[in-house]
Amino acid sequence: MMEDSLVLVERFDAHPDSRCWHVAWNPTGTVMASCGGDRAIRIWGKEGDSWKCLSVLQDGHQRTIRRVDWSPCGTYLASASFDATSCIWKKKNDEFECLTTLEGHENEVKCVRWAPSGNLLATCSRDKSVWVWEVDEEDEYECVTVINSHTQDVKDVVWHPTRELLASASYDNNICVYKEDDDDWECKATLEGHTSTVWSLAFDPSGQRIASCSDDRTVKIWACRNLDGPGDMSWTCVCTLSGFHGRTVFDVDWCPLTGALATACGDDGVRVFKEDQATDPDKPVFSLVAHISKAHSQDVNCVSWNPKEAGLLVSCSDNGDIALWRYKGGQE
Repeated sequence: MMEDSLVLVERFDAHPDSRCWHVAWNPTGTVMASCGGDRAIRIWGKEGDSWKCLSVLQDGHQRTIRRVDWSPCGTYLASASFDATSCIWKKKNDEFECLTTLEGHENEVKCVRWAPSGNLLATCSRDKSVWVWEVDEEDEYECVTVINSHTQDVKDVVWHPTRELLASASYDNNICVYKEDDDDWECKATLEGHTSTVWSLAFDPSGQRIASCSDDRTVKIWACRNLDGPGDMSWTCVCTLSGFHGRTVFDVDWCPLTGALATACGDDGVRVFKEDQATDPDKPVFSLVAHISKAHSQDVNCVSWNPKEAGLLVSCSDNGDIALWRYKGGQE
């Protein structure tokens, strides 16, 4: 029974005649960055009641830009591209300049993410590797480790919300979780359970659980009991959401403010799931509480909750547009 609603706030063409691959909120939730197949990054800000393009960054990459991510301080923007590089952009006044280009991956870079400290970056690639980069005070970037725990294309990397703990998702159907050990990053857990490509990961606000979404049309919730214990970590799949998605689930995002889970799907739909608070935490139950079946006219590639405004959700699609939604929970 869906008693909650997802209401369209605004829709705009962000990357005309191209796919829009990803949209990322800045840390204050006031600005968005989007990227696409047109090799451009667009910065969006609100003017009056509507969102406007403030600037276009298009000199950094030679091919499709797959992912963008803001630094925790909001001054830097990282972009990952199919040209096998990542660019670091620095905001100066109202302009962005390409500060440096991170090279080394052999194939397309699929994702780039800042650690919560802002001192580390992770990148992953079709070359099956995950790289961790360290940033110093002079804005110099150095690769400190290359991890080869996957046997196929690595689709996503995500940092724990408060610790230097990293997870990655791959075409090999697995999820790996890494931790630094004696100055070296090592795989501490391999999460097996999906039967096809794992596209995206999201930690819950506490960092005790990970949501994963897959080409197998499911979303899985994984819980860890010994996050701080010595040695390897033990992650268990405590819940599988199946039967809700008609095609590949491309993205999942866990709202840091409400705990709601949003998904982006190849069936053109955007869905919101809410955890039933009365259930056993070891066997959580998630219910579908809102669903827009034709959120976009083509595949939905990304969903992202605003970090400061509860219930504000952004999505983007293969048709190049961005949509903003307001989620209203029945119990709120």
